[in-house]
Amino acid sequence: MLRLQDLILNDKRILVRVDFNVPLDHNGNITDQNRINAVLPTLRHILKHKGRLIIISHLGRPKGQKKSELTLAPVAKALGKLLDQEVKLASDCIGAEVEAMVAALTGREVLLLENLRFHPQEQANDHEFAQKLGGLCDIYVNDAFAVSHRVNASVAAITEYAPQSVAGLLLQQELDYFKKAMHDPRRPLTVIVGGAKVSSKLNAIKNMLEHVDKMLIGGAMANTFLKSQGYNLGKSMVEEDLLEDAAVVIKDAKKLGVKLYLPVDMIIALKCAADIETRQVAIQEIPEQWMALDIGPATAILYSQALAYAGTIIWNGPMGVFEIDDFAYGTIKMVETVAKSSALTIVGGGDTDMAVHKYNQVENISYISTGGGAFLALMEGKSLPAVAALEEHSGV
Repeated sequence: MLRLQDLILNDKRILVRVDFNVPLDHNGNITDQNRINAVLPTLRHILKHKGRLIIISHLGRPKGQKKSELTLAPVAKALGKLLDQEVKLASDCIGAEVEAMVAALTGREVLLLENLRFHPQEQANDHEFAQKLGGLCDIYVNDAFAVSHRVNASVAAITEYAPQSVAGLLLQQELDYFKKAMHDPRRPLTVIVGGAKVSSKLNAIKNMLEHVDKMLIGGAMANTFLKSQGYNLGKSMVEEDLLEDAAVVIKDAKKLGVKLYLPVDMIIALKCAADIETRQVAIQEIPEQWMALDIGPATAILYSQALAYAGTIIWNGPMGVFEIDDFAYGTIKMVETVAKSSALTIVGGGDTDMAVHKYNQVENISYISTGGGAFLALMEGKSLPAVAALEEHSGV
């Protein structure tokens, strides 16, 4: 697969697909610029080498309709400040006006095209739409790892029409870190899986069992595993239809020699809400009307000890409902433990990323992935459609 740094960019039209799907407040202001910051190395590399920079992205879910509240105008403004230069915003991403603006670009100028998802053809992987996008450039760069598990026109079909297609610096970094963790890891390789549902991560758990030395399970998904072993979870969230699958995972872990850790105590309440009575109980003692909403202190210590001598740690999913302070303890302790580790630490998933930022440990994590769905797809052992398209059409 060709890399951006392998090419001469001087005066070339460089079309870069990024993920600027940033959160906005009710006034249209960006509340978190991390996704913009993540692609700055690629954008600056192109500008340094005098490329004519054209940027494409989606924002939100406009469902194929032009919606003013989902314009990329706030992104153009923020990006201009970060690059310390003007970032022009086109009123669309295809059409005669866009083509004229692209033709007028000179080296080291920046043009941001309007929201790709204003066109339903984007998510339909429409080839005519992709051909129009590909016709805007001499070189197409995919630097949108977070969208690379999707078969969308701007990451998949476009590679058939762009004169040359390459991976951006962020995409390379994402793939390199995951490859380092999965294919040549420092051992013990330990994975932490949390979050709400087993159903969303069952395939990832099954695949990871083939690679890891230890697996720690937390969050609401741990309830399903515990109930599969005969524990009474009261009113806790449990996926009843996956109890058998959870039991099979536990058996398979034992067969494969993988040390599988489940919570030994929980923080419980009568409902998931702030400012409510909570209790810390052993998993054997959850009352009938109560629900588990976080791992308890004993589990946090157990998990910390399990991670003590890890060589590589991959973490996806919080340990509890950390958005509510009463149920944040387990996630806070996990952030602290992972941050203090001397292992190669890789964090993926929006909630996990949010927790690391919330508790100010970003600088102490080896790598924070920008893509939740794409990261999970890699954990499942899947190839990413956009990466496969790059490999097929990059010319190497």
